[in-house]
Amino acid sequence: MHNLGFALDGAWRVLLAGLLLGAGLPILFTLGIRSLAWSAASGPARQVGRATGYALFGVVVVGVLLGIAFIVASGFGMRLSFEHLYPTVVPK
Repeated sequence: MHNLGFALDGAWRVLLAGLLLGAGLPILFTLGIRSLAWSAASGPARQVGRATGYALFGVVVVGVLLGIAFIVASGFGMRLSFEHLYPTVVPK
């Protein structure tokens, strides 16, 4: 019975990672494009739309860079650690 619990726990983790990385980053990118289009309006909405768009693009770039760092670190037999507030590559 414990094996079923372990399998369901793993399945939820895979589903969550797939939703965040597989659909989440493209959605954030799309919202960034939409915010920049919204910033074409005149007035104070222009600055808010531009700042929101650039912030969303920044989140997408950080996500992509963390993914590349994870792949490269595992290729060298290391792992990505978040023990300190920033990611570091440490030996396994």
